[in-house]
Amino acid sequence: MTELNSTIREKVEGWLQDPSIDESTKQELRALENDPAELEDRFYRDLEFGTGGLRGVIGAGSNRMNRYTIGLATQGFAQYILEAHGDKEGRPSVVIAHDCRHFSPEFTLEAALVLAGNGIVAKLFPSLRPTPQLSFSVRELNATGGIVVTASHNPPEYNGYKVYNASGGQLVPHEAEVVISNIKELVSFAQVKRLTKEEAEAQGLLQWLGEAEDEDFAETVAATSVNRELMTSGAAKDVVIVFTPLHGTGNLPVRRALDKLGFTQVHIVKEQEQPDANFSTVKSPNPEEREAFTLAIELGKKVGADILIGTDPDADRMGAVVKTADGEYEILTGNQSGAILVHYVLSQLKEQGKLPSNGAVVKTIVTSELGATIARHYGARVFNTLTGFKYIGEKMNEFQESGEYTYLFGYEESYGYLAGNYARDKDAVVASTLICEAAAFYKRQGKTLIDVLEELYATFGYYREALSSRTLKGKDGLAQIGALMDDFRSNPPKEIASTQVSELLDYSLGLDGLPKENVLKFLLEDGSWFTLRPSGTEPKIKFYFAVRGTSNEDAKARLARLQEEVLGRVDA
Repeated sequence: MTELNSTIREKVEGWLQDPSIDESTKQELRALENDPAELEDRFYRDLEFGTGGLRGVIGAGSNRMNRYTIGLATQGFAQYILEAHGDKEGRPSVVIAHDCRHFSPEFTLEAALVLAGNGIVAKLFPSLRPTPQLSFSVRELNATGGIVVTASHNPPEYNGYKVYNASGGQLVPHEAEVVISNIKELVSFAQVKRLTKEEAEAQGLLQWLGEAEDEDFAETVAATSVNRELMTSGAAKDVVIVFTPLHGTGNLPVRRALDKLGFTQVHIVKEQEQPDANFSTVKSPNPEEREAFTLAIELGKKVGADILIGTDPDADRMGAVVKTADGEYEILTGNQSGAILVHYVLSQLKEQGKLPSNGAVVKTIVTSELGATIARHYGARVFNTLTGFKYIGEKMNEFQESGEYTYLFGYEESYGYLAGNYARDKDAVVASTLICEAAAFYKRQGKTLIDVLEELYATFGYYREALSSRTLKGKDGLAQIGALMDDFRSNPPKEIASTQVSELLDYSLGLDGLPKENVLKFLLEDGSWFTLRPSGTEPKIKFYFAVRGTSNEDAKARLARLQEEVLGRVDA
């Protein structure tokens, strides 16, 4: 280890000498003695607990996902839970769920046993469940908090750990800061309190959830339908659906919810039906990407599907593909699906006389303005939040406490949607049922969802959006991302695509009452905009682009020019 700097060498030796760490972990580290670059990457920092929790590559080391980093995070969270529970009667409790990834069951059990070691009841799902069901169950079971072990749609070598408050929402910054502070006070793994599984069960501190909670969730999702009677009376049977859970947790929950609404022509992509931690049939288990729908499109053509839906591994994101008039299949962007759902939900509530006068739609600052324009058309108030559904959940809590607004719908451009007040996180299960319901409703009018989208463009404007990213891994990558943000912040462009930049919104300053975040949004005089945002969960920086044109062709041309010029500067 002579090539390692003294700080990293000391951290590695600390792990090797620590009696709290098991022998297999130490053997994994010893096997890397001749790979100083890998050891440096594993130990140059501690895996950061951000506002969304942990996410990283699985393996031994302080900058990796393993039972020890999970243990430290859970000890810090346990202290937060005990403080949040205060002097309320009974023991505090935390609901825990996991997805299909490598070591998800082991990490879940480790978290449960650490909670139990702190006197907190761990209510654990014995097998994979969707992230939104975790959010729902925290609320339904009156728990003090929640944990879900998942890395969403990241590559197979990743796993993650997200924590939730008593409202069922992911911790927002001021809450996460308490957990982070607690974790920083831990100087050794020996400070992590832990029971064995047998001890936890015997003391009633490890409890198992199951079928009853699954049924409650499915029925609650089905109840969000805005045309349930129409669906169950026959409209749902007319729609041919292809569904892929992309090897994740969505398979049973989505099918159960669709069945409750009367959808009988649901074809599953068999090659992607069962859980698979390697996601062996796709490059990425991400319903944002057309490649993930390759097998679904093949099946769709065979069965004549009207709509294809796909959910990511933890079933909090939903992508949809719709058959066009010429028999081909067109993937909807997250912004397009969101606009269609806003229109469908609000128009049906209005038609039924159920649209409240104080209705609210919530979206993020990088989400298209099309859905917002539609929402305002129906008299709803539109609220913008930072990126991350936790902020939408926080708004929902504000509405519920004040009574000033009635939450109707919330969404992100990154394929996350929620209708109904039953959860505080995005839900691909309800998004799947609603998009299929919309397809059934409009099919009875002789329209596809593409037809509906074109009508919305013709009425409200031809909005187009795009997302690009640059992945920059490791220590050097973080520095590059920081330098790029500093460059655009200190030397902002004055003109892009022959259009003047009218305003720079630097969200690190805490604009519009929002928490401070390292995001830059540039507004152009023609209504276009672009945004730079380093990812909080992945080693990448994202670039968002949006325009509004006079026609589809005009919008596409404007978007191409905007992307070309911004990314040209980025890659120079």
